[in-house]
Amino acid sequence: MVLGLPELRSPHHLWALLAVPALLAFYLVALRKSASSPVRTPNAGMVAAVMRGQPQWKRHFSVAMSLLALAAAVVAWSRPLGIEKVPRERATIVVAIDASQSMGAKDVDPTRMDAAKQAATRFIDTMPEGFNVSVVRVSGSPTVLVPPSKDRAVVRRAIDNIEPSDGTALGDTIIESMDSIRQAPKSEDGTPAPAAIVLLSDGGNNHGPDPVPLATKAGRAKVPIYTIAFGTQTGYVDLDGRRERVAPDTQVMKQIASSSRGQSWEADSAPRLDKVYQDVHSSVGYEDVKKEVTATWAFYAMGFAVLAGVGVLTMAVRR
Repeated sequence: MVLGLPELRSPHHLWALLAVPALLAFYLVALRKSASSPVRTPNAGMVAAVMRGQPQWKRHFSVAMSLLALAAAVVAWSRPLGIEKVPRERATIVVAIDASQSMGAKDVDPTRMDAAKQAATRFIDTMPEGFNVSVVRVSGSPTVLVPPSKDRAVVRRAIDNIEPSDGTALGDTIIESMDSIRQAPKSEDGTPAPAAIVLLSDGGNNHGPDPVPLATKAGRAKVPIYTIAFGTQTGYVDLDGRRERVAPDTQVMKQIASSSRGQSWEADSAPRLDKVYQDVHSSVGYEDVKKEVTATWAFYAMGFAVLAGVGVLTMAVRR
């Protein structure tokens, strides 16, 4: 967008906008002349009588609306483009679920792990049939449980069978997820489908490489990472007779999302997690497509023209 204008298919038509300042200058000059020169017409008295009863703002309003109508018409002539969200027909989505011991915390009913599994299953059920879904277990040694597949039954079973494990290696999770995406089937012309990673975790990175540079690399490959920091700040687990607090590391999750040009969310309950997955679906299930919006700008031009006409009529009609 340049100078407040939308992207245009025929920007060379904008030369016609020069008429707007030209007409405005003509109007201002005419106003100055009319103010300094007496009106010498047979009907001067009648015109003066009419105009004396008209506030200056009415004339200015009509001229302003006329100029805006002209400007909007020129933009419409230049074939402006807008953005419309349309459903994707194909994509590869990696669903990465944290399986660390902290997911056994009961601050989310029944546990973080069970709530995460149920919400993830409902999430994949909303995916279009043309989407390939992969499942990655997040742990100290992340594992691809299901490579990109359209078989939702296989994906559901994999999610349901996730068992607790030790550690959280978010960097290695990104590596495994990217490797899984590369296994996704390509289109007939050999181009890969759009891809995204949906990462749910309740903790920070405590194994393997720093996830932020790897997230940046994923973003450069046009694979955004959508992160969900799951759990409450008061969550805890009992490990070897010790109570350990397991608050989610929201900061690292935000860094992963922003570095990959994705988005980040926080969820502290099962209903909130469902809502977050709905938001994720709105992001990964749709794409922005440029669409010509000439009719919209033509409507603006017509609206301004109508307002200009109303202004003229209010000056012409005497009560």
